[in-house]
Amino acid sequence: MIPANAAPLAIALLGLLLGMRHATDPDHVIAVTTILSRERRLAVAARIGVVWGLGHTLTVLIVGAAIIVFKIAIPARLGLAMEFAVAVVLILLGIGAAASLVLKGASRMRRGSSHQEHLVVHAHAHEHDGAMHAHPHVHAGSHEDTDAMHHDHMIDVDALPAFAARRPLLRSFAVGLVHGLAGSAAIALLVLSAIPQPLWATLYLAIFCVGTIIGMGLITTAIATPFMVVSRQASWIRQTLVTGSGLLSFGFGLFLAYQIGIVDHLFSTAPIWIPQ
Repeated sequence: MIPANAAPLAIALLGLLLGMRHATDPDHVIAVTTILSRERRLAVAARIGVVWGLGHTLTVLIVGAAIIVFKIAIPARLGLAMEFAVAVVLILLGIGAAASLVLKGASRMRRGSSHQEHLVVHAHAHEHDGAMHAHPHVHAGSHEDTDAMHHDHMIDVDALPAFAARRPLLRSFAVGLVHGLAGSAAIALLVLSAIPQPLWATLYLAIFCVGTIIGMGLITTAIATPFMVVSRQASWIRQTLVTGSGLLSFGFGLFLAYQIGIVDHLFSTAPIWIPQ
């Protein structure tokens, strides 16, 4: 593919489509699925995918453009180490999903052990987007606590949706950074082999990254929709989905770690790295 003889529109379209295809790589989908499996809002789930794509784009553009422009050679061990970081992230995401489930179970057990306490049900008025409405909720305490206006609250997730959304978005961005770092060398070398001119290659890389952002946004929306529809039927279904996605992430992370560390000899004297 020679840019001087090819239509710029065709090059842009190809980069966009390949970027969207890149978003469907198994490690990408598994990582994002593990993060969004806990979400109950489709808009937040879609933003998780877009934010993942932004993190991925940042490292791909920085590292990839440096490789293209300055012809930087990536040592085999460094290339494998960047890919091994993805395996570590997948394992940590899986462990995090399992730990979250255990903490929820322990919290329910503690609440169950305090069944003798008097339950106070009341509502507080909150303003969302200029409209006032009330959130009924329950407090455990004595009869003297029935005055709804005089007691302290823990963080109300319904009243503070932005606070609840920050952590998954930050987590998604960080995971995207790691995935972009792992794939940047392979993507840049592939682009450079097809487009020798640095300017065109860098432009193609940027379009490729835009396609990845779009693709991941569409994928997370497509995955999150059935997740949320099914999880509304029963809480145990939601817990099963969270646990299953966590176990899948953990297992796939272990597989990648074995493949990179043992089969590709990351920790030996002669590592084998084939960018792909």
